[in-house]
Amino acid sequence: MTYYQQEVHRLQSALYPHAHQRRQVLVARQFIEQHYAEAIGLLEMAEAACCSKFHFLRLFRQYYGRTPHQYLTALRLRQARRRLLGGAPVAEACQAVGFDSVTSFTGLFRRTYGCPPRALAARRR
Repeated sequence: MTYYQQEVHRLQSALYPHAHQRRQVLVARQFIEQHYAEAIGLLEMAEAACCSKFHFLRLFRQYYGRTPHQYLTALRLRQARRRLLGGAPVAEACQAVGFDSVTSFTGLFRRTYGCPPRALAARRR
């Protein structure tokens, strides 16, 4: 390796100390956004990032300030809200974004948005 290559490497390391980790987390986030409607867990997300699930959990929380599960749940709720505003029935919106139980979805939706999903769906009609 030449002196200039070493200097470029040193400067890149100083400017972007965690570029590889950032790429891992971005790849995992893209995986979550593409597969949010499926039954994905921490193991699948970590495999997408090519690291252990515990290391991935720490990295994701470090970069996004929340766990991968919290990110996935928030994404599913946003997508369900979008579907409800588009006129979809509650059960259909719930199932389409990856929630298994309409009851737990309704409670989570109410805590997040301050109203039950059926009220949002009714407002749309």
